Amino acid sequence: MGAVSASSADQKATRDGYGDALHELGANRSDIVVLDADLSGSTKTNKFAKAFPDRFFNVGVAEQNLVGHAAGLALAGYVPFASSFAMFLSGRAWEVVRNSIVYPFLNVKLVASHGGITVGEDGASHQCIEDFATMRAIPEMVVICPSDYNETKQIIHAIADYKGPVYVRVGRPNLPLIERENYKFEIGKAEVMREGKDVLIIANGVLVNEAMIAVKELEAEGIQATLLNMATIKPIDKEAILKYAKLCGAVVTCEEHNVIGGLGSAVSEFLSEEYPVRVLKLGMKDSFGKSGTWSGLLDYFGLRSKNIVELAKKAVQSK
Repeated sequence: MGAVSASSADQKATRDGYGDALHELGANRSDIVVLDADLSGSTKTNKFAKAFPDRFFNVGVAEQNLVGHAAGLALAGYVPFASSFAMFLSGRAWEVVRNSIVYPFLNVKLVASHGGITVGEDGASHQCIEDFATMRAIPEMVVICPSDYNETKQIIHAIADYKGPVYVRVGRPNLPLIERENYKFEIGKAEVMREGKDVLIIANGVLVNEAMIAVKELEAEGIQATLLNMATIKPIDKEAILKYAKLCGAVVTCEEHNVIGGLGSAVSEFLSEEYPVRVLKLGMKDSFGKSGTWSGLLDYFGLRSKNIVELAKKAVQSK
């Protein structure tokens, strides 16, 4: 575990990390192909499209076809990255993802942009808060949600080398870059960002930065928290969860997703069988989002550091 801090001065979106990593992969590997559903400006696949037009395919507003085309390219020996908004890639195309990609275990990478409520002004119809649940319910599917631009780049390079289907959610807003020492992303491994004995906080995506702020606030009040960045929701890092749940005796999960079926559910499912402790979940409380600024929506729905602090204190008091 190296030193970890956030730089508020330098901010980038995780979707930009995806676009930049794709461009790097395209320059080094001729087997990388990219597909998009007429959203390449939003998903940031346009950088790859401009550099490698013969390996970029825009199928139009047709997510089922997007996934079907990706399956065919995988069978032809390519490594396809297929992108659209999370709501459509994990929702509209779900059956094709299940039966045409994951069931035959094809080497397709589904990277969904504009996940969670931080889509902002696009409103509830486009704010996907169910994708972790729907994707991790498919057998053998890997599900990932990065915390910042730099981790996203590592993740895209890592899944390009992994043989099998993967779903990655990236986001729209510019987020602080997390300054890490010697961090290397591994599928299925949590990042231990801070160690403490009083409460275990597990977060991913947008909520990692908020959890980092919360950990410092808790420390100022004499509460020592362990913080895990659980970028891989499936397969989840059971070893790390068990180790720190035993050390801390109480758990708080933080995600930009419905509290039903996502990170909190995955942690609860495991601990209920292996080491029952109290798990408090921060997330969307089974409600749809609203139209508004992404920052304002995090405030409105209580997905901020102060809300993590409140839950952590409640968890500690319940031990």
